[in-house]
Amino acid sequence: WLMPDNMHHQWLLLAACFWVIFMFMVASKFITLTFKDPDGYGAKQEPLILTAVTKVEEVHVPEEKHWPEEFQPTGKGFSGNLIRQTLVHMERLELLRNVCRDTALRNLSHTAVSKFVLDRIFVCDKHKILFCQTPKVGNTQWKKVLIVLNGAFSSIEEIPENIVHDHEKNGLPRLSSFSDSEIKKRLNLYFKFFIVRDPFERLISAFKDKFVHNPRFEPWYRHEIAPGIIRKYRKNRTETKGLQFEDFVRYLGDPNHRWLDVQFGDHIIHWVTYVELCAPCEITYSVIGHHETLEDDAPFILKAAGIDHLVSYPTIPPGITVYNKTKVERYFSGISKRDIRRLYTRFEGDFKLFGYREPDFLLN
Repeated sequence: WLMPDNMHHQWLLLAACFWVIFMFMVASKFITLTFKDPDGYGAKQEPLILTAVTKVEEVHVPEEKHWPEEFQPTGKGFSGNLIRQTLVHMERLELLRNVCRDTALRNLSHTAVSKFVLDRIFVCDKHKILFCQTPKVGNTQWKKVLIVLNGAFSSIEEIPENIVHDHEKNGLPRLSSFSDSEIKKRLNLYFKFFIVRDPFERLISAFKDKFVHNPRFEPWYRHEIAPGIIRKYRKNRTETKGLQFEDFVRYLGDPNHRWLDVQFGDHIIHWVTYVELCAPCEITYSVIGHHETLEDDAPFILKAAGIDHLVSYPTIPPGITVYNKTKVERYFSGISKRDIRRLYTRFEGDFKLFGYREPDFLLN
């Protein structure tokens, strides 16, 4: 009758051994991704954005702060879902690092940490957080989270919509407002994140928001930027209708688009690449969220930053984050393969760095 009891203890011992081995594997993967190879990120690049005014020295240092203690792979607090989420985000960082090392994509993956980039990064000193703004991926909600954390408002519901994007009143300093030494310190020590989505779907969202609906009434998009694009890129000059998506694609895919970008100024942030906005190969980000999985990523980011007990991400309407393949194909259906291919060539770095597939309509 002692045999079953002995077998029970043996099974418990075996299970404990498997758990220790699994934790060791996770720990090894975590360490590999947390401390990047200093040889992986090399020469200083001239900024891709010509509207940048000044440049600061690029920062290539090991991270001092990544994820809080409960995310360290010790076995404590690791639910099945948390393990899965942690591995997903580790794999994203590993992919990013590998693509950054690809010399064939260097011109599409690297940029200088210029003032243009530093202007995109918002600071929460109280909780040591940096957030890089990538427009058209739900950034308004993340800015609300940081506004509350900075103490300007006590809850997200109290923040007036007109305040969120008013950087004189919302209590969100930009990283560019600090001295070079203070910038370096924050880049070295703070938890840093940004959000991405399918690059082509993001461009469609930018086109609709700025040139079709324009809900925030920003007249310069329709009355200054749209005419500039039409004059340069519309094939049929007898047409009098407003900016069409085909015109927009032709402008974005033009290798010489920068001369117009200079005229448009910082308004181009709604359609420039993630590389140009956030310099992901130069700055060691702690987490990269995906719009398509935001329901899982938002809570994970809050927990990884150690602020999940202080604030919640606003409720996400059902279906709003789902990739709409039909919509993307419809928008690109009337555009020549040549123009789409040129557009993809410009945004290839974004596709490769963040694991998005080349669209099927380019492969057929």
